Amino acid sequence: MGSIITTTGYATVDFDKWPTFSKTILFSLMFVGGCAGSTGGGMKNIRILVLLKLVKGKREISKIFHPRAVIPIKIGDRVLPNEVVAGITSFFTLYIMIFILGTIFISLEGIDFESSAGAVAATLGNIGPGLGLVGPARTFSQFSHVSKLLLSLFMLLGRLELFTIIALFAPSVWKNEILPKNR
Repeated sequence: MGSIITTTGYATVDFDKWPTFSKTILFSLMFVGGCAGSTGGGMKNIRILVLLKLVKGKREISKIFHPRAVIPIKIGDRVLPNEVVAGITSFFTLYIMIFILGTIFISLEGIDFESSAGAVAATLGNIGPGLGLVGPARTFSQFSHVSKLLLSLFMLLGRLELFTIIALFAPSVWKNEILPKNR
């Protein structure tokens, strides 16, 4: 389990032979990833913590009774700005959308759901081994060239972070108003 959450890619045992419950835990750990500032893949622990605090029951119940209340999200004693929370929410939504669409696209090859989802989660999170056909004792060789290119794109998206790649291709980044002018 440690190699899955830290994205080291090591596999000392063929976990594809484990019970479904154990594989489900491993699959969910593929989305968590390392800590903030880590080079490990996945969504990062701090983002998941903020998302959990965002949907925490007490906060939402208070918002029902007091709709105009400002209930900040705190990490320790520090209040997170709304822009940070919105950015994390956007990141999570985009990450899950890419995962779902990628899984659907890979499954169009006739590959089973476990293998398709495992391949996309493993590449998007830069995990290493996935589940099913891309398990720890197998390779990605059975995928078509198009799917391998898509999975390679997911590896880049996961390693360099989604917003970095999006910013790279956003035309507004290349305009003079955003980039500092040479003096």
